[in-house]
Amino acid sequence: MSRWIPLLVGLLVALALGPLSTNPILRVSQSLNPADAPFQSQSLMTLTSSAFNNGERIPSKYTCDGADVSPPLNWTRIPTQTKTFTLILDDPNANGFTHWIIFNIPATLMGLQENVAKIGKPSNGPIAQGMNGFGIVGYNGPCPPSGTHHYVFRLYALDATLTLSAGVTKQSVLAAISGHVLGQVDLMGLYR
Repeated sequence: MSRWIPLLVGLLVALALGPLSTNPILRVSQSLNPADAPFQSQSLMTLTSSAFNNGERIPSKYTCDGADVSPPLNWTRIPTQTKTFTLILDDPNANGFTHWIIFNIPATLMGLQENVAKIGKPSNGPIAQGMNGFGIVGYNGPCPPSGTHHYVFRLYALDATLTLSAGVTKQSVLAAISGHVLGQVDLMGLYR
């Protein structure tokens, strides 16, 4: 019996700590994905939108049923050594179908305004956008064929500026951020 006590204590500790890593609002990188390097900040990043709350329905304005413009996004409590941000919007219910890739967002910006231009470089600065699953550079919002889908906006804080051109694939972006992720946070919206 006494040999089972350490095993039971370990199991109880794992169960007690488990929900910390699955919080849908704040998540630091804890996976084995090389793009998800260890979190190096003492604060937890936040990612929010004034258009919808985490876990709520994304308004149709930001989908293929509406104007199909990108929603406003804001982030706070970033790691101190952040140089740029990368944001990827995926639909895990459609095998990770990518709806948006935007990278080299300067650390001086604490968000993105609604309706980021659907071009490779939406400003004169370093910001660039990649190719989404529709084969288009820029944002294309939720457009599920049936049922309710989950859409995950994942923001990465990086210690580097990516040397990539506009129009690159998600795989290229994930390879480029590998080893440079200081932290990450998700915002999840639903659409049917």
